Amino acid sequence: MSVSEAMVAEDEGFNSDSEQYLTFMLAGEEYGVEILRVQGIQGWTEVTKIPNTPSYILGVINLRGAIVPIINLRHRFDLETIPFGPTTVVVVVKIEGNDKDRVIGLVVDAVSDVYRIDNENIQKAPKFGGSVKTEFIKGLTTAEEKMIIMLEIDKLFSFDVISDVVANEEVNASNKNDA
Repeated sequence: MSVSEAMVAEDEGFNSDSEQYLTFMLAGEEYGVEILRVQGIQGWTEVTKIPNTPSYILGVINLRGAIVPIINLRHRFDLETIPFGPTTVVVVVKIEGNDKDRVIGLVVDAVSDVYRIDNENIQKAPKFGGSVKTEFIKGLTTAEEKMIIMLEIDKLFSFDVISDVVANEEVNASNKNDA
């Protein structure tokens, strides 16, 4: 099922306490985000690098007139860095902040599938102790006998850092246009 088909599929047999999730691969593990947060999926393209940003921010792209920060999830999760390949994609998602939303792109190894998951089947992430941060994990579930790590994307990044990157790039773009 394609993402667009999944977004409009509302069969009568589905539990109203369920949600659709887009899943993607990262270092051999499958992760999921709420499909209503997904704005699109596109192939990898080069980015404009922004100085003095966290190492997991690769840069920004201009997506239909909007400045979109691009995040390397492998780097954000402290996973081994590998060269981008033919299945590497950018999943464009909307994150919600205190008073406004922001669109960001997540570089992942590959898109996997779309699943409808009953909320009752998502189990809380286990506690690993103080040094392991799991606040961005909504929970764990299984689909087709695979473990899926459900992400809480609003907690993955500092909204202030993302907003600063976008604001700085918009100022730079404005200064170039004025010159």
